[in-house]
Amino acid sequence: MTHPVPSAPKRTPLPSALGGQQAAGQPLSSVSALPTVEEVSAGGVVVDRHDGGLRVAIIARLNRGGRVEWCLPKGHPEGVETHEQAAVREIAEETGIEGDILAPLGSIDYWFTVTGHRVHKTVHHFLLRATGGELTIENDPDHEAIDVAWVELGDLAKRLSFPNERRIADLANSNWPKHQ
Repeated sequence: MTHPVPSAPKRTPLPSALGGQQAAGQPLSSVSALPTVEEVSAGGVVVDRHDGGLRVAIIARLNRGGRVEWCLPKGHPEGVETHEQAAVREIAEETGIEGDILAPLGSIDYWFTVTGHRVHKTVHHFLLRATGGELTIENDPDHEAIDVAWVELGDLAKRLSFPNERRIADLANSNWPKHQ
């Protein structure tokens, strides 16, 4: 079965993301570009049956500006981990909830700039069924998560901070019935 794969369109970064200033009449190609780093992460939507409903574990992080952002748990593969293995491990580390993968939900990509370089990040998302654990951020080795919460599956898209993750939430909501 084929699932739609949401993906941000490939775009040329704005001059401000390149770390330079574009003088009037100067072509973009003459702007000195920052080096680009490619990053890959994996995570997803872990669904738990609870009191006749379906709930999903999400985490809160502080962005670089100090604002709280609610997002899906995710992180980098370690060693020779597959995207699936990394998703299961990262979700357990960041939320305390263990799960089994049911289906891929698609990948998203985006750009951001940090000191000295631009990052092009691709995140592979999966739909998981919760199999155990307790909701906690205490096992997050990077201490990136500042909070964790259960959210009803139907309300998930409204709670997430990023539009690309809201599309993943909508896919999880529409694909869950196929995996019950």
